[in-house]
Amino acid sequence: MKTQVKALVVGGGAVGTSIAYHLARAGWDDVMLLERDELTSGSTWHAAGLLPYFNMSYATTHIHDYSIRFYKTLEEETGLNAGFAVVGNLRMAQTQERMDEYMLYASTAETCGVPYQWMTPDEIKAKWPLIRTEDLKGALYHHTDGYINPADVTMAMAKGARQRGVMIERKWQADAFHWTGTHWEVTATKMGEKGGNLVPTEEQVVITAEHVVTASGNHAQRTAKMLGIKIPAIPVEHQFIVMDQDPELVKFRSEGNVEHPVIRDADAQSYVREERGGWILGVYEKDAPARFEYGVPDSFRADLFQLDLERIEDQYMAMNHRIPSCEDCGLKDDFNGPICYTPDGNPLVGPAPGLDNMWLAEGFSFGITAAGGTGYYLAQMMVEGEAEIDMASLDPKRYGDWMTTEYAARKNEECYEHVYILHHPDEERPACRPLRTSPAYDRQKARGAQFGQVNGWERPNYYAPEGFSDHDARSFRRGGWWQYAVEEAKAIRDSVGLIDATAFAKHRISGPGATAFLDWFTTNKLPKVGRINLTYALTDHGTTRTEYTIVRVAEDDYYLVSAGAWHAYDQDYLYKAIMEKEPEFGRINEQDVTTQWGVFAIAGPNSRDVLNALVKDADPATVLSNKRFPWLSVRNIELGMCPVRAIRVAYTGELGWELHHPIEMQNYLFDQLEKAGEKHGMKLVGARAQNWLRQEKSYRAFGTELGRDATPLEADLPRFVDLGKDFHGKARLEATGVRSKCVTLLIDGPADADPWGREALYDGDTRVGRLTSGGYSVAFGKSIGMGYVTPDLAVPGTKLQVKMFDQLWPAEVAEDSPYDSTNARIRVDG
Repeated sequence: MKTQVKALVVGGGAVGTSIAYHLARAGWDDVMLLERDELTSGSTWHAAGLLPYFNMSYATTHIHDYSIRFYKTLEEETGLNAGFAVVGNLRMAQTQERMDEYMLYASTAETCGVPYQWMTPDEIKAKWPLIRTEDLKGALYHHTDGYINPADVTMAMAKGARQRGVMIERKWQADAFHWTGTHWEVTATKMGEKGGNLVPTEEQVVITAEHVVTASGNHAQRTAKMLGIKIPAIPVEHQFIVMDQDPELVKFRSEGNVEHPVIRDADAQSYVREERGGWILGVYEKDAPARFEYGVPDSFRADLFQLDLERIEDQYMAMNHRIPSCEDCGLKDDFNGPICYTPDGNPLVGPAPGLDNMWLAEGFSFGITAAGGTGYYLAQMMVEGEAEIDMASLDPKRYGDWMTTEYAARKNEECYEHVYILHHPDEERPACRPLRTSPAYDRQKARGAQFGQVNGWERPNYYAPEGFSDHDARSFRRGGWWQYAVEEAKAIRDSVGLIDATAFAKHRISGPGATAFLDWFTTNKLPKVGRINLTYALTDHGTTRTEYTIVRVAEDDYYLVSAGAWHAYDQDYLYKAIMEKEPEFGRINEQDVTTQWGVFAIAGPNSRDVLNALVKDADPATVLSNKRFPWLSVRNIELGMCPVRAIRVAYTGELGWELHHPIEMQNYLFDQLEKAGEKHGMKLVGARAQNWLRQEKSYRAFGTELGRDATPLEADLPRFVDLGKDFHGKARLEATGVRSKCVTLLIDGPADADPWGREALYDGDTRVGRLTSGGYSVAFGKSIGMGYVTPDLAVPGTKLQVKMFDQLWPAEVAEDSPYDSTNARIRVDG
């Protein structure tokens, strides 16, 4: 057994074997895979093997698409049949709202080049007469996917990996990981059989590896403990049953008819497919419990849990309704096994937090579908430094240290039961909330705040009257909350509004090496003392890794503000960069001060008047004037008895300030601002109105317009990139050029809907780009969006179309910052 390798993959399920295969295919010729038992002995062996395209995530859709295409090539390469039945996937809708969901997904699928077609109930009945259709609205049909044998595809990938030089060692368990500063030392123990259990033997080896990838499936909690990190991947029970032969199905197939597609009845929380003349029924029911919160028992191998038929009775009856001929079929077999989940349902793929050359591939609830694509894109990240798509939405660091086992387990249960619940873009799920709250939470709630959760923080989305139900207001079109967001947006444009931005991530960077480090780390010129700038940290490939507002407090003392949703993600990158460069630049102190500072953003034409009523200064009449407090500057002021670090900037594009304050004084400051704002008609404003307003100013947002698949120049932000200095990623940024370009579009869409930022863009019949943000513009009285198109179309006045609800709607490329393009309103004096 070899003990020194380039990359060690831990875990021999479908995901692990795919990663090993793709690393070898990408050129690494020294790869080893360890499996503690036999290949496929985890969740892979009892997976149903479905390959659904359907996913609202841009990155995950690409991953699924690659897998489906890749699996079709394995037999030619390896000689092993992967067991891929390309029967298609029929996703049925019983309601118009479900059809709306499919139409939003379909536009997202188009942006990834995924084929689909629509079917009417009559067309379904004509092709598959065993399906009852009179209560259906229609269906979305993917003819290129289907189902696959999980063991066969894993073995095919394993053979392909071996053919490319990968060493696969079975019955070896990784028991310890140690980073030496240059490589990993992994202690592996030979496992043996004893009384039907898998037990460690006395035989051990230490494997030296430059890179380690964990794909440990149900054993993720054990992996997390060994690495000293948190991995919110915990299995949930998933049940499916195999039924005896259905005589009507046997007759249908004997007449020369093709196999039924995978039949998904989302409104009945179930899927059905053929199996040897009978049917398989799989469900995503309520009350499925999480298992193995603290690790998998040594006695649990390729095992199952006891079936709980009562839990799936409703779905079973729904199947009898949908396929009446199966009603008299007996039960042939049953499966109730652990399937890993994460709180948001997306896997954890990418660098581990705080560790060098340690990569995670954990938490796959649709592991067979995602295995191929995960191996492909993770190999790109490891070998080339970045993937060709932005993988940030799957990054393990989207969850911070606040994560606990209890939170992960309960959210994973919720995620499981939501697999077939309508995926409204404005959905907010209730489990484990509230958890992280700013001090003003109770005050905001009492005033009608309807909260969303961002990185565990409760953040007002909008404010509504007493008795309003956010749940009932959700829609794929303009939900019941829309009118309140309009009123809030108008308040900021016409008078004044107050936004809670406490969830911002905040870091202090100081020390003798701070200035040189930040000058290298970010693209823009560093601000002078007392000033601020907007800037970007880049990946090695010159694409956008993080957006920062940098406040220069003193010569070598900086206050960095970044997106709250990406707190741990940004902090890890910042910390690792500091560790790398500190020997070169000198001592650099990094302090996370996120929970020390609360933030209110006050904005609107009357915002200065509200603050003037509170500010304490020797010359209060001028303290907020342009002369003493110009745009893009920072001042320490006093609002009543509250010391405030005020930053003159507004994400809404109006006169405004961010009021960074000691968090323990937040309620005092809230009360003072609310009282002073009364005579100016100040409204409390949520994140949804703010999101609309920033699009009117063409302000890009991280995670939508800004990410690891585009450079700041492609985001059309050259004013924040100083090409006259050296900075990390500069050479690759310049070499990349502009492949596509970010634009703002004004859209004449449906009267009852706005885009969500997932839609395809067309020039005639040609798809030319996609939206990354969308909403409603109160300034222009129509829909608005931001997105990427080919550079030749990124010209104001260009006429395009947006795909919404299966129709093309007129859109026009606007000038950058179509509202107040000269920034006169932001700079107004007083």
